[in-house]
Amino acid sequence: MQRIFIVGDIHGCSKTFKYLVTERIKLKKSDKLYCLGDYIDRGNDSKGVIDFILQLRKKKYQVHTLRGNHEQMLLNSENGKQSFSYWVRNGGEETLKSFNANSIKELKPIYLNFFKRTKFYINTKDYILVHAGLNFSKANPLDDKEAMLWIRYFSVDKNYLNGKILIHGHTPMHRDFILNQKFESPLNLDGGCVFKHREDYGYLYALNLTERKLIEQGNID
Repeated sequence: MQRIFIVGDIHGCSKTFKYLVTERIKLKKSDKLYCLGDYIDRGNDSKGVIDFILQLRKKKYQVHTLRGNHEQMLLNSENGKQSFSYWVRNGGEETLKSFNANSIKELKPIYLNFFKRTKFYINTKDYILVHAGLNFSKANPLDDKEAMLWIRYFSVDKNYLNGKILIHGHTPMHRDFILNQKFESPLNLDGGCVFKHREDYGYLYALNLTERKLIEQGNID
């Protein structure tokens, strides 16, 4: 039976991510793994996170990657000094260090292609996956890419979702909130993994969608 897993914001915590996937999930090639974005920034090993995903794909594991606001800031950093400094202030400095680079122009094409090919959302018959959330004030919320990357604390239009579960990350929440959520929209999987020094944060979560069960891994980076 194919299993489906969804992982929240990683933010450069490569050891934690690898352990979650290989030891806790024990990912198989028949499984699907969806990642909700924010692979980079703030943590120490953004490059290691991307390398691990690329290795999994090379070995024919089914890994699907959404775009987070931090990937968008990285891509925007080519637009000028203001965009570059904004990214660096928001965790980009750690990402550049991990790649031993001074700007994204120094990144190898394989990494730039990875970022550029991330998806804004994944929409199936049972769920919608997105990094931050959806702007339900729009006639078609799937047209608002800015909201998909940045929105927080939004209200859900259950008529629009028509029974689908909306699953997102982006807004770090404390452990009790994450663990006590009902399986309904919206479902937040951002346990603030990179903020391990904050009380009740510092967890990376994977949702086993097949069994509707959360798998929790504390930060080991």
